[in-house]
Amino acid sequence: MDYEIIYMKADYEPWWMFEDWETTIQSRRKFDTATDAELYLDELKKEFEAKYKYKEERDSCFFAYWSETERCFCDGCDEDLQIFHGLLSLVDGKPSTMIDK
Repeated sequence: MDYEIIYMKADYEPWWMFEDWETTIQSRRKFDTATDAELYLDELKKEFEAKYKYKEERDSCFFAYWSETERCFCDGCDEDLQIFHGLLSLVDGKPSTMIDK
């Protein structure tokens, strides 16, 4: 099995995984074991929780962090959009929790 932790930064939460979501990847790290991946994910989560005021988790494999002040302007929608810092855990290329793998 391949274990991977991805950090993405986008104007949408990581669980949406829109068609071009991979263009928003800031870093990607692969691991041989679920334990190593989970340890790294826990480190990142602590770092992001200390940095950003808001967070939301879905399905134990998607984690979104944000602050009210970090926004970008969208020309197409003519408004400011929230920037999200997302963490994803993947197993064999698919979103999955690392727990009990």
